Amino acid sequence: MKKLSILGLFIFALISFNSCETEDDIVFTTQAPEGFVFTNSILDSYVLTSSTSSNLGERFTWTSADFGVPTNGSYELQSSILGDFTDAAIVNTATDNEIAMTIGQMMSVATEAGLDNDPDSPEPSTGSFSVRVRALAGDAGGADDVFSNVLIINVELLEGSGSGNSGIEPATWGVVGDGYNAWGDGGPDGQFYTTSEAGVLVAYVTLIDGEIKFRENNAWDSDLGAGEAEGSLEVGGANIPVTAGTYKITMNTNENTYTMVDYSWGVVGDGYNNWGETPDAKFYYDYTTDTFKVDVKLLDGEVKFRLNNSWDVEFGGDNIPVTAGHYSISINLNDNSYTLEESDVWGIVGDGYNAWGETPDFSLTQIQPDVYVGDIATFVDGEIKFRLNSAWDTDYGDNGADGTLDAGGENIAVTAGLYRVQMDVANGTYMLNKIQ
Repeated sequence: MKKLSILGLFIFALISFNSCETEDDIVFTTQAPEGFVFTNSILDSYVLTSSTSSNLGERFTWTSADFGVPTNGSYELQSSILGDFTDAAIVNTATDNEIAMTIGQMMSVATEAGLDNDPDSPEPSTGSFSVRVRALAGDAGGADDVFSNVLIINVELLEGSGSGNSGIEPATWGVVGDGYNAWGDGGPDGQFYTTSEAGVLVAYVTLIDGEIKFRENNAWDSDLGAGEAEGSLEVGGANIPVTAGTYKITMNTNENTYTMVDYSWGVVGDGYNNWGETPDAKFYYDYTTDTFKVDVKLLDGEVKFRLNNSWDVEFGGDNIPVTAGHYSISINLNDNSYTLEESDVWGIVGDGYNAWGETPDFSLTQIQPDVYVGDIATFVDGEIKFRLNSAWDTDYGDNGADGTLDAGGENIAVTAGLYRVQMDVANGTYMLNKIQ
């Protein structure tokens, strides 16, 4: 992968990533009115990945600009690849002294600057860009506008952090509410993804009874709720009532409209649940491949794949014979293909879930490399652990109750409720997000 030494923004902007030449005659001359400066501290480097694109990258704060006379003022955060801001792009605007920049917005600037994410390279692509704040005098700004000091943002675009083979990216919008994540107290918002049509986003979420809204960047700076017309959205609109189920939500930000339909692919058969005596094994969406995946323990028998736990829509033709074991299954609805491969399956066991194995473990599904998810788990007061293939050969607990996985570690205490679970094997971390 191409790699850039961080010798200054002017080098990054004017040389290719393979060059060692520098331009020593470029001088930055930035002036700021006294007191109009950034007040936040910044990291030495920001790590950018698509899986965290909706997360906060940095929250920029600054002192108030003083124009010498009373005036209605506003601010805009600008980014620049060249460094002299002749190419200035507006990140966001505000009337107060704070603007957030997401990981996704940083990735957009980095991509425009020429960073790549070659999956064949063992090293990240590194570079930098500049930001400053413009204080607009009056409602529209003009010749009296002033600018803050400049900050240089160093970034690393990690291997495989782009859109992969699918061309689909996480969007900045998400689903929030007591119908999803306890209005943000129960973990990140439900992720929307881009589609082939600009401004049309899609999310696949499992909801509980309650209400939801759509908001940007896991924050309340920008949110959409129900408008007066059915299926319409308005800025700051009403909460949207929902009932428990798994849904496909499509949001059109061009027209401020949305649709919600029941949408849950699952595994059914005497090889799993005796043809529907219990709920089907739920598939989870993987945006990097635009496929649906499930990791599951199967029995000797046959299985099929069907939509919404019913036979109205099924996928798989003839029954698919399977032998007992642990499997990873994916279905591709673009070409009606599937894969079914023996694979390790992580699960949750404990008196907080299944009396230490009296019933099957709660299975987690790998949706990106080393990242496993599961929802919705119903826990009771007690303790749990993570283990592999419903056996004690490999298990993880948490010795410090700090969200870090420890091989053979202490049991993890849980209280009764509904949870969304994430396990990151590569980073040795986990999250138990209680939603009710």
